Amino acid sequence: MTLADALMAPTTIYVKPILALLQKHADAVHGMAHITGGGLLENIIRVVPDGLGLAIDSSSWKLPPLFEWLQREGKVPHEEMWRTFNCGIGYCVIADPADAPVLAQALADAGLASQTIGEVVHATGDERVHIA
Repeated sequence: MTLADALMAPTTIYVKPILALLQKHADAVHGMAHITGGGLLENIIRVVPDGLGLAIDSSSWKLPPLFEWLQREGKVPHEEMWRTFNCGIGYCVIADPADAPVLAQALADAGLASQTIGEVVHATGDERVHIA
């Protein structure tokens, strides 16, 4: 894929798959966040109650080639990548780990791939989102 094609690729629209998920499994969904401007650091935490934080494992998904290119060519530090871009994570659903397989299957049935990228943890300090 050329750089131009990657930049012009249409965005994924999550409305229908997420509505289908909620129609069958609303009780299992504890929070949701569309990851847009503000990236991973600022979007997900908006739906997490005070006193809790998120531990995100960046090795749980592959950074898309476009973001690898942006980071490499722009010499952008990881922290700034997480703050600015979705880094390939377009939408997050927060759920109990026991419900994750059922929710993942429901998303797959709706045409969306998913993976577990982290966990809700007790917050420590002012930084409530930790990406390692």
